[in-house]
Amino acid sequence: MGSDSPTHRRYDRYGCYILREQRLLFVLIGIAIATAVFTVIPTTTTVGPTTNAYSISESVQLMNTNNNYKLSFNSFPNGFESINLGGKIPLGLKRKGLRIVVTGGAGFVGSHLVDRLMARGDSVIVVDNFFTGNKDNVQHHFGNPRFELIRHDVVEPLLLEVDQIYHLACPASPTNVVGTLNMLGLAKRVGARFLLTSTSEVYGDPLQHPQVETYWGNVNPIGVRSCYDEGKRTAETLTMDYHRGAGVEVRIARIFNTYGPRMCIDDGRVVSNFVAQALRKEPLTVYGDGKQTRSFQFVSDLVEGLMRLMEGEHVGPFNLGNPGEFTMLELAQVVQETIDPNAKIEFRPNTEDDPHKRKPDITKAKELLGWKPKVSLRKGLPMMVSDFRQRIFGDQKNPGATTSTDSSTTA
Repeated sequence: MGSDSPTHRRYDRYGCYILREQRLLFVLIGIAIATAVFTVIPTTTTVGPTTNAYSISESVQLMNTNNNYKLSFNSFPNGFESINLGGKIPLGLKRKGLRIVVTGGAGFVGSHLVDRLMARGDSVIVVDNFFTGNKDNVQHHFGNPRFELIRHDVVEPLLLEVDQIYHLACPASPTNVVGTLNMLGLAKRVGARFLLTSTSEVYGDPLQHPQVETYWGNVNPIGVRSCYDEGKRTAETLTMDYHRGAGVEVRIARIFNTYGPRMCIDDGRVVSNFVAQALRKEPLTVYGDGKQTRSFQFVSDLVEGLMRLMEGEHVGPFNLGNPGEFTMLELAQVVQETIDPNAKIEFRPNTEDDPHKRKPDITKAKELLGWKPKVSLRKGLPMMVSDFRQRIFGDQKNPGATTSTDSSTTA
């Protein structure tokens, strides 16, 4: 049969077809061969006499967030020419930055949390409608490629791809419920871990003192404070339902009174009221007899607690607050000592459903999170006073760096 016979031409075409249509197979075989070669051949790092970066007595530490990998030069008293690392570099030498959304991130606590996350190397998306937040609180991050700011109200759904959600956006309104529901839905869709910043207000006017996380509270469901109290209680319910029913990873923090730089000057909270009034030479307004008690934690302590809770393995809820207890009169006296010893105190009728006592039991946070507050009121208050003075009297070149509040963060 000749070389140009129909049968021979048919086999030629068949062979070409096989070679043409199996290109992917040959590519995969080539990759497998290359992988085998590089796996078998070890990688050697040479440190010779020409390298002066380290002396014989020095050591190189390769660090990651969980383990220390150490190569000690002292193991080679007679010197050496090379260190064989076995062809493999330990995984996780540098912590992989997370993609994190912070709702209410332009507010008081939210902006301080954003600062910590950015400093850690994470990529942060701030979602805020600026109802109580302020762009100035996060403007120092503008231009950083790891920072994004979205003007958005969480009562409307939001589609993002993130690893963690810190949900702080929550003024005293039904936003507690609707916004929380939307953020839980986002966490479910993308598989993100969700942290709810609840409040000590879920305990209402407590009959138990100090308050532990297992206490169910004493709340008037139709009182003047009930919108915030019951809104947060419902938010906790929704969070646990998504955890149990949909498998969402959740964390719940119950935040007690918090103070510090960037609080809104006229937000109506007792610490900011006293500080602003004393600076303006106005009487300090005390409601009732001033014997009601509160516990005050500095904002940096709270942020540390929130981050430990998010990174930990416990759902909560956890009380995050400073167990140091002050009456309103004692707080007023500390403000007088710090700002103006001659400041007057003015008594007014007490507000409806005002809790008589408020003090957290933080045993659970100490044991499971390794957290406790470090900044006392007398140490933290001067820092807040300095910030307020700069903003009230305008003696700071960049006063916007410390402004506004997120009403979800203090009780």
